Amino acid sequence: MNTLRDFELNLTRRQLFGRGALGLGTAAMAQLLGSDLQAAGADAKSGLHHPARAKRVIYLFMSGGPSHHDLWDDKPKMREMYGQPLPEHIRNGQRITGMTARQKTLPVCPSKYKFTKHANNDRGVWISELLPHTATVAKELCVVHSTFTEAINHDPAITYIQTGSQIPGRPSLGAWLSYGLGSMNENLPGYVVMHAKTSFAEQSLFSRLWGTGFLPSDHQGILLRSQGDPVLYLSNPAGVDRQDRRAQLDTLALLNREQHRRFADPEVLARIKQHEMAYRMQSSVPELMDLSQESKETFELYGEAARQPGSFAACCLNARRLAERGVRNIQVFHRGWDAHGSLPREHESQCRDVDQGCAALIKDLKRRGMLDETLVVWGGEFGRTSYCQGGLSKTNYGRDHHPRCFTVWMAGGGIKPGITYGRTDDYAYNIADPDGEPMDPQPNREEWTPGSMHIHDLNATILHLAGIDHKRLTYRYQGRDFRLTDVHGHVMTDLIA
Repeated sequence: MNTLRDFELNLTRRQLFGRGALGLGTAAMAQLLGSDLQAAGADAKSGLHHPARAKRVIYLFMSGGPSHHDLWDDKPKMREMYGQPLPEHIRNGQRITGMTARQKTLPVCPSKYKFTKHANNDRGVWISELLPHTATVAKELCVVHSTFTEAINHDPAITYIQTGSQIPGRPSLGAWLSYGLGSMNENLPGYVVMHAKTSFAEQSLFSRLWGTGFLPSDHQGILLRSQGDPVLYLSNPAGVDRQDRRAQLDTLALLNREQHRRFADPEVLARIKQHEMAYRMQSSVPELMDLSQESKETFELYGEAARQPGSFAACCLNARRLAERGVRNIQVFHRGWDAHGSLPREHESQCRDVDQGCAALIKDLKRRGMLDETLVVWGGEFGRTSYCQGGLSKTNYGRDHHPRCFTVWMAGGGIKPGITYGRTDDYAYNIADPDGEPMDPQPNREEWTPGSMHIHDLNATILHLAGIDHKRLTYRYQGRDFRLTDVHGHVMTDLIA
């Protein structure tokens, strides 16, 4: 078998394109058709492996770890236990970060904010007073309290949830979606990324989070900027007009095709596609980023902040515009949720940034008839601790990183609306069983524990709703078939309408 596989790989690298009678013809046809053949068997209506519920995904990523205690997971028991040490049986020897490992005690720290339940059923959604706009769309949300991860520090945790591995180098979720589904608009990339402005930009965001890893580079996320050219080098330099640029690209394409003929490196073809996309984006992106044609009603919906380039609200409005234009995967990163101290001050600012934009995006998609086919995801890389980091105060406190359970919500795109899923113990420290007792959500990684959602399960579900079987979307690299969910992941069928 190894000899046969080596023979196949040799064909793809040199012999197939160098000697095969059909090799160059196939490559030429791919160029003429202008379609993404990596998603073999896919079509825009039914997805790759089964009918898709979501044509597109908008992922609102709160980098730094928002506090589920202060936004989504109300725990009255913690108010009774204020300042007392977290019970030993709750922590049960679990790992904590070095930032609180030296504290003599881990004092229970309840949220200072009031919560209101929305929806008239047992699975109704509890939302903090910090998110009044989001509360108006509670009936559209599926709020999962039992998300968990193994990573406890930011860089491995955000790399893990975005790429399926704590070790850098793997393709991102958006790249996998682009590879599997292709694009519905030849003038815009299949994967677009935006960074929203924030007052607390503690953590860096690395391009690998929207990169392609070992996938062809034309599937990487394209970063839209809020100042200057929306995309770097989008404008022609002084003295170069559009005809000159066209002539340059044609000449460069001839050189690249000769390079591909000699070495059969598929990355050369990917580079040609990137150059052509950049040329088309010179016309499509400026129109996309021009919000002057949006109505007064739209700006009232998103708030005045939407008029400020780079604000979270403006990013959400642009996300809707990208979705209208056929971009399949849109990701908005908002930094600053790492509240080790002064959490109330920081989270209040963060929530003012994102609250109205999140609600407006859902309302806007719904009124345009797009929400049913658009999956919106909100969440960070982990949650925050139930105990206080540093000095304890009822009005000003901090929380450390907490991977054992945290909250993610989804809306639209085939997700059940107006419900919560999973539960946590009285301290929102562990995922709990139906009786409220702490449990290990995944003692055997090959089995799924009902009521829990590992980040691999989240990614498997996102792919499923987009029409992709996460076990079948693979890419062979260094002798192994890789996939986003590695060898794990279960589709959360309980969340699908």
